[in-house]
Amino acid sequence: MIDLEVMHRVQATLLERKDAAPESSYVASLYAKGTDAICKKVAEEAAETIMAAKDGDRLHLVREVTDLWFHSMILLTQFGIGVDDVLVEFRRREGISGIDEKNSRNLGS
Repeated sequence: MIDLEVMHRVQATLLERKDAAPESSYVASLYAKGTDAICKKVAEEAAETIMAAKDGDRLHLVREVTDLWFHSMILLTQFGIGVDDVLVEFRRREGISGIDEKNSRNLGS
């Protein structure tokens, strides 16, 4: 099993590029375009992930999910949210049925 250090390294790179000149990298240019552009890219990658799943090509699906995760991490760092924040939420939900978890969110609304 691969450890999560790779996710932390990617996050560190994203944070470095967040304040970099837009012309210095793809990620810096995406941050410079703002949240709407980042959200659009996440939606695009989600659609590509769905299409890859429907095609049934395992490698293509893995690659598209990687793109989706990468762009989701850009979105998260835009809001100061890190990998560990997401992992804490996964840990909180571990062992809770999906129905119970969804109901707990509805109670807070």
